Amino acid sequence: MTRFRWMMTLGAAALALVFVVADAQARVGGGFSGGSRGMRTFGAPPVTNTAPNTASPIQRSVTQPNVSAPTSASGSFARPGFFGSGLFGGLAAGFLGAGLFGLLFGHGFFGGLGGLSSVLGLILQVALVVIVVRLLMRWWQLRSAPMFAGASGGMAHPYENARTGFGANVTPAGEPLTIGKMDYDAFEQLLIDIQTAYSAEDVGRLRTLVTPEMLSYFAEDLAANTSRGEINRVENVKLLQGDLAEAWREGSTDYATVAMRFSLDDCMVDRATGKLLSGGPDEATELWTFTRASGGHWLLSAIQQA
Repeated sequence: MTRFRWMMTLGAAALALVFVVADAQARVGGGFSGGSRGMRTFGAPPVTNTAPNTASPIQRSVTQPNVSAPTSASGSFARPGFFGSGLFGGLAAGFLGAGLFGLLFGHGFFGGLGGLSSVLGLILQVALVVIVVRLLMRWWQLRSAPMFAGASGGMAHPYENARTGFGANVTPAGEPLTIGKMDYDAFEQLLIDIQTAYSAEDVGRLRTLVTPEMLSYFAEDLAANTSRGEINRVENVKLLQGDLAEAWREGSTDYATVAMRFSLDDCMVDRATGKLLSGGPDEATELWTFTRASGGHWLLSAIQQA
């Protein structure tokens, strides 16, 4: 009887998590502000012609607020999400996303683990992984994190792309990074490719386009759609206007935050029948932050609502 009550309690907790995760909006980044922007994660990017209002603060991030990180325009750090900030939040999101996919596609919430002892064993394993990874991350940050730059900044090279509508903006404090035509073309293509992969629920493709942190958030949203018996169909994505908010380098890692206004057909349809449930032609303005290792390909690392 006691074991039965434990299992019922665990089931109720799992169901509650499903409902919490299910509170997701349509399209990639719809109503969502999260991810990581290096040392500028908790600072508001500069306003631009495309996004003239201050961007929403980051609500979910694996980046820990610290004395070196700038604050938001209001002077306070962003509020952490349901899983909290920091490494544990990112790992918890990843485990939950994987567990929900297992549950929804017939493998069980814990991927075939049997009995309460297996569940407790999983929890212990996760706790050990969190402790070890946190120690490694702290050691790595102390060893290799660059010093936070002062207010010396510079001006980015002016750039105008008539086809995409991207324009350059002033690069604020930090080691400046020049963004050119190939970069802007890559940002536009990533906007389209990420929305397309999300619509197709192609997690494998998303893995090549976004950071692991962003992948865990998108996996949660896709699992929530599946639990409701819905599919988010995103089509005809077109960039209308875009400009650079800021671009900088931290050690061997590049960052670029771009304001983008784009149109798309954003619909929720019934998974079984294909019937339209909500949505239609839409337009959005968001700030997307991209990151890359020196000489590597750009990946989406954060989204903020304008």
